[in-house]
Amino acid sequence: MSTDTRWLDQAVDAALHGPAVDPNPRVGCLVVAPDGTVVGRGHHRGAGSPHAEAVALAAAGDRARGATAYVTLEPCNHQGRTGPCTHALRDAGVERVVFAVPDPTPQAAGGAEWLRERGIEVEVHPHRDAEALVADWTAAARLGRPVVVWKAAMTLDGRVAAADGSSRWITSAEARADAHLLRSRVGAVVVGTGTALRDDPSLTARTAEGELLPDQPLRVVVGRRDLPVDARLRTGPGELLHLRTSEPRQVLAELSRRGVHRVLLEGGPTLAAAFWRAGCVDEVLVYLAPALLGAGAAGVGDLGIASIEDVARLDLVDVTRVGPDLRLSLVPQAPPRERGARSTPSVGHARPAPPTTTDQRTLAPSPTP
Repeated sequence: MSTDTRWLDQAVDAALHGPAVDPNPRVGCLVVAPDGTVVGRGHHRGAGSPHAEAVALAAAGDRARGATAYVTLEPCNHQGRTGPCTHALRDAGVERVVFAVPDPTPQAAGGAEWLRERGIEVEVHPHRDAEALVADWTAAARLGRPVVVWKAAMTLDGRVAAADGSSRWITSAEARADAHLLRSRVGAVVVGTGTALRDDPSLTARTAEGELLPDQPLRVVVGRRDLPVDARLRTGPGELLHLRTSEPRQVLAELSRRGVHRVLLEGGPTLAAAFWRAGCVDEVLVYLAPALLGAGAAGVGDLGIASIEDVARLDLVDVTRVGPDLRLSLVPQAPPRERGARSTPSVGHARPAPPTTTDQRTLAPSPTP
């Protein structure tokens, strides 16, 4: 392992102290003097707060002169809520900058070139953990919208409810706890008014004991019908956003404007099918219970597929056992015919693995007979 890699490891550790869900990416910075002494360390605490480089340079003070700055993300080169990190690095007298991930945003990119033009040595040192830190943020930048995960819980025969409409509970307590952990790691959870009126969900992220997790998603309802004044969505932590449209791209445009990078669709088969037809599903996450119903609501709505030639095929990325259930993570393949308005390839490869809990076992997918 190279010296640069070891210092970037520490920069990643610093970045992990930042908020997991925020409009801005998690970034860490280490300032290392020529003698190998760490003289400054910092991380970004969220939108509106100083960037990691500024925090580390403030800690280093005059000791930053002649030092090397290790940053998980390319230093920004634009004036936002805070000043350009490139200017701060130059003014502090830093002689060398090593970063792991190029900035994909047009307004902030170009920091490396700016620094080189001013005589500062700059190196790009790819680092897998640093890439994972900003995977959703960089993917959303490439897509021009948040990454969308369609989450479903169903029986082996693809049912999400019995013939009488009952559905509590198809999956195990372990699977439900895992899904709550997933909620805490996304920027927004989206349901339609049908689900909101029928199930009266709270859409909060909770532990198995019912305690609220520290990170709560934006709770989003889409559709024109009003919610009751006593709806559970109107109480509890986290903001409620009611968008009176069911057009997926309008929904995602508003969430993007609010700084959301990852969206969890929990709204049932109708809403999920609408997002699929619009080409706005990047990952499918299925909790599969070892159970059969034989009748009842199907887990997948109308995808607009009439022929086997147009079958929607997906790549299986991960299979994990969660209690008695299986959690399948899949990403859409390039379809034989264009699916909706999709024009950007799947970004599944850029996303970190799904959350895990201590009682889960990862299973290798069996070959297809």
